[in-house]
Amino acid sequence: MGLFGVFSKAKKENLDKGLHKTKESLLKRLGRVLIGKSTVDDEILDELEEILITSDVGVETTLKIIDRLQKRVAEDKYVNTSELNHILKEEISLLLAENHSSDIDDFDLPQTGEPYVIMVVGVNGVGKTTTIGKLAAKFTQSGKKVVLGAADTFRAAAIEQLNVWAERVNVPIIKQQMGSDPASVAFDTLASAKRQGADVVIIDTAGRLHNKVGLMNELTKIKNVMKKIVSTAPNEVLLVLDGSTGQNAFEQAKEFTKATEVTALAITKLDGTAKGGVVIGVSDQFSIPVKYIGIGEGIDDLQLFNKEQFVDSLFNN
Repeated sequence: MGLFGVFSKAKKENLDKGLHKTKESLLKRLGRVLIGKSTVDDEILDELEEILITSDVGVETTLKIIDRLQKRVAEDKYVNTSELNHILKEEISLLLAENHSSDIDDFDLPQTGEPYVIMVVGVNGVGKTTTIGKLAAKFTQSGKKVVLGAADTFRAAAIEQLNVWAERVNVPIIKQQMGSDPASVAFDTLASAKRQGADVVIIDTAGRLHNKVGLMNELTKIKNVMKKIVSTAPNEVLLVLDGSTGQNAFEQAKEFTKATEVTALAITKLDGTAKGGVVIGVSDQFSIPVKYIGIGEGIDDLQLFNKEQFVDSLFNN
């Protein structure tokens, strides 16, 4: 059993707590729509469409969900309003599955004989460095040897913040001065990781979007340099998004997917917002799996994403 399997009940309780604001908003509004209704009709579906859109599921994804519900209602002829939550959960889970969201049980990684390299991207303020620190803690807890690379050399605060996490988690960090070449930091990090026999390398990158061409060139350069040390690097490009920003998270995802090939998502700060629907919408619109969600300040509040548990937490009374 994986590390997370042991704590599955506690994890589910934390998830319920972390998604409380989104769930409360969804169920309260849905409950008001269903008052006095016995079957699901077009009026209910229209109201549900508005609820999902204003929960930041996104227009296109919401229309997909409503279309699926309409087909279910047409096929079944008679759908009781008490069944609506169950059908919603089924269809959203299927949608997440179709868009590659895979449920993983622990922080195990493929054995390649070389360090598994994660390049982390995202704008400043989304919780990128904190997510890296929590990931380092989780991998360390699962017995992995971790090395961090402070390649966000654009801000001195980014290097300092990552250094604090490295000390807190007790993992080595490779860093240079502010303004240094980020690719040089990445190169040194991987070279050091190989010498140390590290299992995981996590590379922080600059979080600025004011110059998309510059961002694309920088990330491409980092990738190319890392391949000189580890031929498969990066094994993963993780985009960190702030779930509380709603539609702004969609815009950030759009810009970063233009700048580089994003392979996984981490969506943070879901505990402080009623906009948790962004998890569903971003995964669907960009066909990128949500791998991690942040539902609180603690290290254990960074969770591996499980689509069934997530949808259960949103729609279970």
